[in-house]
Amino acid sequence: MLDLIAAARTFDDAYGWISAAVGRRLTTPELLGNALAARARMRWRGWVTAALQDAAGGAHSPLERRYVHGVERAHGLPPARRQARRRHGSGNRYLDNLYEAYGLCVELDGNSAHPAEGRWRDTRRDNANLVQGARTLRYGWPDVTEHRCRTAAEIAAVLRSQGWTGTLRRCGPSCTAIRTQETRTQETRTQETRTQETRTQETRKPQKQG
Repeated sequence: MLDLIAAARTFDDAYGWISAAVGRRLTTPELLGNALAARARMRWRGWVTAALQDAAGGAHSPLERRYVHGVERAHGLPPARRQARRRHGSGNRYLDNLYEAYGLCVELDGNSAHPAEGRWRDTRRDNANLVQGARTLRYGWPDVTEHRCRTAAEIAAVLRSQGWTGTLRRCGPSCTAIRTQETRTQETRTQETRTQETRTQETRKPQKQG
């Protein structure tokens, strides 16, 4: 397995080997870590060591690992519980990222083409989450890569509406997460002001005499 990881073209390809082996229970992050320590030379040793920690923490695909690093940690969001087990009917299902204290589940879909059957399965899962008190946000590759800042702002908005008091932070000089959040906050305030003005106008209307 370490030979396949070392021969991978990209970090995503390398993590694909790690997550596939761990997900299929062919090995464990701990066993891979032991094998890595026994090797005198290994390409990307530091990266592989960190990647094994991510796999042990429940990031079961390259997309899930990118979410952890590029969306959640980079923007200061609270840590989710990975691969959270929930009872569903007569079996169990596993949620990619569950913010249990805030009633939010973030699911990640790495497939570029999503068949109709898969969409209906996702809908049933999302409905089951809602019944059990958790709303679902669902994202794909573009949301976690080039649009990761916007995604972070959306998640932060939902978490904040459920009581999160943390601070969203910029992931870099060009990060748009804060600006997106500020825009959403201003839009909400504007809508609240308009609603209040409408109510005030309604109360000031002269009452018809009977």
